[in-house]
Amino acid sequence: MGKYFGTDGFRGEANVNLTADHAYKVGRFLGWYYGELKRRAGSTEPPRVVIGKDTRRSSYMFEYTLVAGLTASGADAYLLHVTTTPSVAYVTRVDEFDCGIMISASHNPYYDNGIKLLNAHGEKMEEETIALVEDYLDGELELFGKKWDELPYGLRDKVGCTVDYVSGRNRYIGYLISLGLFSFKGIKVGLDCANGASWNIAKSVFDALGAKTFVINAEPDGTNINENAGSTHIEVLQKFVVENGLDVGFAYDGDADRCLCVDETGEIINGDHILYILGQYMQSRGQLDNNTVVTTVMSNFGLYKALEEKNIGYAKTAVGDKYVYEYMVNNGCRLGGEQSGHIIISKYATTGDGILTSLKLMEVMLAKKKKMSQLAEGLTIYPQVLKNVRVKSKPEAQNDPAVQEAVAAVAEKLGDTGRILVRESGTEPVIRVMVEAGTKAVCQECVDQVVDVICARGHARV
Repeated sequence: MGKYFGTDGFRGEANVNLTADHAYKVGRFLGWYYGELKRRAGSTEPPRVVIGKDTRRSSYMFEYTLVAGLTASGADAYLLHVTTTPSVAYVTRVDEFDCGIMISASHNPYYDNGIKLLNAHGEKMEEETIALVEDYLDGELELFGKKWDELPYGLRDKVGCTVDYVSGRNRYIGYLISLGLFSFKGIKVGLDCANGASWNIAKSVFDALGAKTFVINAEPDGTNINENAGSTHIEVLQKFVVENGLDVGFAYDGDADRCLCVDETGEIINGDHILYILGQYMQSRGQLDNNTVVTTVMSNFGLYKALEEKNIGYAKTAVGDKYVYEYMVNNGCRLGGEQSGHIIISKYATTGDGILTSLKLMEVMLAKKKKMSQLAEGLTIYPQVLKNVRVKSKPEAQNDPAVQEAVAAVAEKLGDTGRILVRESGTEPVIRVMVEAGTKAVCQECVDQVVDVICARGHARV
């Protein structure tokens, strides 16, 4: 991770540690950089950059300042307006843009925001390019054999323009609909759009495929994104599914690159369940390349045991869909994801795509003629407790010898009956302490044992 960009972009509280000035400079660099690459390759065409945003109040501010920076540097900015992160990835790749930008802080509260950068293939931007962006933000850019104190502006007819590109978003909706292999007619589906980017997309897709669609949290007002809604507050959808007698429910996060599911009984189908369900389905159809499901270290013990019973291999990466995707590409894998609901099916997308994930789960239900609760049978999830501790400094808390000693003591206590994982969040000033064990009580006791030390050592934010 860099100084500004974490595992999922440059994220922070709007106008506190992520400002309009930052966004302008990011736009200035990208517009100039891709223009310079084109010029050096002999092209006179301006660079083309596509931008999407979620429903946060500050997303408009960042959209306009990014556009100002891009056009000032000579790039043309194409606006998808409010849309999902996976739609930006899709349009970037299919319509051959030089890069894509998504303005979102995903599952964070409305006052946070973020800038996610995608390369021309619709993948997370390469670290080398991110490093150049950060160098420019710090006034330390050295590139093409010289130091750049300031970047040249586009002049006269070389000033960039802005293009309304809502048609790109509409094509993405059409693409999702085209992936529906079965009619959803007669199936009652609940959708929780988190008052976020999926609010004007998800229902259109499910309606087009024939579902009887029930939608909640699809009235964004700029400040209610993720507020008691979406995949981070799945209990809302659980209640909604049961009270309305629905067959299944899907909850997305703010930018809809995550999906969690609720079965007909109100039970949660999390990312591990989804990997198990899709992994079996794809294996049975010869679609699970290398017979491997790619997970992160946060996946549950139970998932690995269940996959082993089905003779399905698995791999573990660092936390972050970026690392899952990198492993998938480097090792020729077709399915991967996170417990949190980032699911990547590389045949169809380069990023986690919540709506796509829900469509594929519907496909399994219909192909197997089973209820969602039946599809999850065979996977037993070990009790798990995860506690997030907001800290003053992630490295200082993580590297404190007393904290490390407490972690080692818990690991020794659990032995081969469980595990402890302590890691830094890639997007927030948070240390995550997670324990899996035979009972919830043991998990809680072990988590508290470590968290108490973090707090006692003065690392926690008051």
